[in-house]
Amino acid sequence: MKTQKRKCKKSLKRIVAIDLFCGAGGLTHGLLKESVIVKAGFDVDPICQYAFEANNEASFVLKDVAKVTADEVKAFLGGGEDITMIAGCAPCQPFSKYTQGKDTTKDKKWSMLYHFARIVEEVLPDIVTMENVPQLMRHKVYADFEDKLRALGYHVSSSVVFCPDYGLPQTRQRLVLLASRLGKIELIKPTHKPENYKTVKEVIGGLPILRHGSAHKEDRLHLASKLSDKNYKRIKASKPDGSWLDWDKELVAQCHKKKGRKTYKSVYGRMSWDRPSPTITTQFVGFGNGRFGHPSQGRAISLREGALLQTFPKDYKFIKDDEPVVIKNVARMIGNAVPVDLGKLIGRSIVKHVGRFA
Repeated sequence: MKTQKRKCKKSLKRIVAIDLFCGAGGLTHGLLKESVIVKAGFDVDPICQYAFEANNEASFVLKDVAKVTADEVKAFLGGGEDITMIAGCAPCQPFSKYTQGKDTTKDKKWSMLYHFARIVEEVLPDIVTMENVPQLMRHKVYADFEDKLRALGYHVSSSVVFCPDYGLPQTRQRLVLLASRLGKIELIKPTHKPENYKTVKEVIGGLPILRHGSAHKEDRLHLASKLSDKNYKRIKASKPDGSWLDWDKELVAQCHKKKGRKTYKSVYGRMSWDRPSPTITTQFVGFGNGRFGHPSQGRAISLREGALLQTFPKDYKFIKDDEPVVIKNVARMIGNAVPVDLGKLIGRSIVKHVGRFA
């Protein structure tokens, strides 16, 4: 019994973290739910500050990560016996599948992973975790990041996570890197199989019916973008999991009428009740931007529905109560976020790891 008690105390060692590129706090919130103490988030987008601080009991530092110093990070991580961690999701736009074939190397965001590596080298936390798009693995900047971690003495593992395998209700695929100076580290095993994937209906099926261009009187984030007359006709002609190929010819956009043009079949698409949703992007409020049509109502999904599919709790605050809802701003915060439940998965894996070594 005494041995068991010592092990229990050992596993309760505090993990103290900072979150680079924190955005509205999806990753931070997930880590906190798994008892990782996130002291601060760093981000260049001022719109995210209220959401991050109102929900997470952590400081928001409005600063370009390229200019963040080791001393600033160490001030939050402190010293002593705590296990220290740097987490983050460097901007993924230069590496996204939507930019493949374009030269994005001159994009300032391209170099952000090098700044992440610089901060790690100067601070030397016990744990590092990084989340991004799987396409990042094809680029030299990612190989350099892994090489730097290994040279610094970290054990590194990386996985491409298919989110439904862990109970998330969207088909998002993300690269998750874990690195530790304590010993070998890896993600916990998947928890779900196709027969029990979480569906759109389970997550948003109980929300009130909503007309496009309106908000629910008791939940102002249950707000849907207004559709043009033509797009309203298009969504009424759309089937769950169908495409614009199902429409009458007069509804088809000119760019899709070109001979042999059958690409981007998911644009102007409806979700299905019985499957996970597609990846929620910053454009999820627009019916024409992807398969973001509501499964049965004549509209795109609302801000609230997008947030729930990103696994944000319903009480997560994105804006102040007296602040007007600017759809594009809230959608950007939601779509750019690490899903909260993915943050929980990462946090749970790290806590399990630390319990073995610390």
